[in-house]
Amino acid sequence: MKRRSLLTMFPAASALLAFRANGAPLPQPAVTEAGFAIAVQCWSFKEFTLFQAIEMAAAAGMGGVEVFKGQLLSGDHGDVKFGPDLSDEKVQAVIDHLKKNNLAAVNFGVTDISKDEAEARKTFELAKKLNLYGVTTESLGSIDTLEKLAKEYDIKVCFHNHPKPTALWNPETIWKALEGRHENLGYCADLGHWASSGLDPLEVIKKVAPRVRSFHMKDRESIEAPSRDRPFGTGVIDNVAILDEVRKHGFAGNVTIEYEYNWKTNLPEVAQCVGYLRAYSKMRA
Repeated sequence: MKRRSLLTMFPAASALLAFRANGAPLPQPAVTEAGFAIAVQCWSFKEFTLFQAIEMAAAAGMGGVEVFKGQLLSGDHGDVKFGPDLSDEKVQAVIDHLKKNNLAAVNFGVTDISKDEAEARKTFELAKKLNLYGVTTESLGSIDTLEKLAKEYDIKVCFHNHPKPTALWNPETIWKALEGRHENLGYCADLGHWASSGLDPLEVIKKVAPRVRSFHMKDRESIEAPSRDRPFGTGVIDNVAILDEVRKHGFAGNVTIEYEYNWKTNLPEVAQCVGYLRAYSKMRA
């Protein structure tokens, strides 16, 4: 039996609780035995409030969440939306709800970040308050400011790719921009979007693995054309080989599940993806 097929048989509930990896700059609740964090992009639950998304992440067996700008906090907080301008009181409410559900926020994005340092600093201050591992962006034009703040705050900046014809669809664009830059700068590797652009995600990872800092991990029906997300191990993206490759280079970031299908009823599929990653983590511990 192939390893990918084997992993689809592990339900999320069968996995062990996350262990802290030595030296990994990730929030403790999110870290697996293999040294990386399993999180869900709250965008997967965009039909719900942030507090509901946190509860759904916990139900799916997550250790963490990746938050995004613009999601309503909860009914109790009226029309307040998550973002860098959130008051300290509201940030604390998010932190408290995460703790209540035994979760950690690990990343924030995908978000635009200004090249203006004072404006960009708001994002990094939010990340600091939430004890984030990183921020996810496509603001490559702000790289000088981002590098400065990534060093100052010791927070990863993860450059994300959307599909062709967007500006960063070609991984070479990010690779060239990162040349000579601080190690806190790297990729947020969105595997599904590479597949939608006609790129084999595994072959891309083999070229850029030393600079991968986080994932928006997906499985897809095809790597030749746009197709829908599938539970990990049931499509054509070899996520086992991809994780093996980045771990050769010491990867210890967040593997964020981003599931953009069955928007209102995708919790069981997201949980299946968690089981896949936890099974992998146990096998590679």
